[in-house]
Amino acid sequence: MEYLHTMLRVLDLDRALHFWVDQLGLKEIRRYEREAGRYTLVFVAASEDDKPIELTYNWDETEPYPTGRFFGHVAYAVDNIYEKCADLQAKGVDILRPPRDGRMAFIKSPDGHSVELLQRGEALPIQEPWASMSNQGSW
Repeated sequence: MEYLHTMLRVLDLDRALHFWVDQLGLKEIRRYEREAGRYTLVFVAASEDDKPIELTYNWDETEPYPTGRFFGHVAYAVDNIYEKCADLQAKGVDILRPPRDGRMAFIKSPDGHSVELLQRGEALPIQEPWASMSNQGSW
C-alpha cells in the first residue's frame, strides 16, 4: 500500500490557495476542472516529489463544511520552526499553538484544517517571544 494524498474540501478556492500557496509556501502541482461534476481539484505539495494535498472545490457549495473529528491534521517538517512561524505571522497567519518547545506549532487554514509544523531534526533551543506565547483557540 502507498500513501497518495490527503483530500480537504474547501469553500472558497482562492482563499484556500492564498493560505496553502501564498502563505504556507506549497506549490500548485496540478489542477483538474470537471464541468460535468461541477468541481475543481487542485493538488498542492512542498515539491513535485512530495505527497500532495488535494483541495476539492465543489462549485455549488455555499455553506461551510462542518469540522469533523475524523480529520486530525496534516503535518510538515520545517528547517527552522521559529523562522517559519515568524514568516507566517508576517503573512497574516495566526499561530494557534506557538513553538514554545522549539519543536512544534499549529496553524489552521481558512477552512479550519489543522496544520502541524514540526522542527526537522532536534528541537531548537527555547527562545522568546515563542516561549511566553499562549495558545489561541483550538488546533
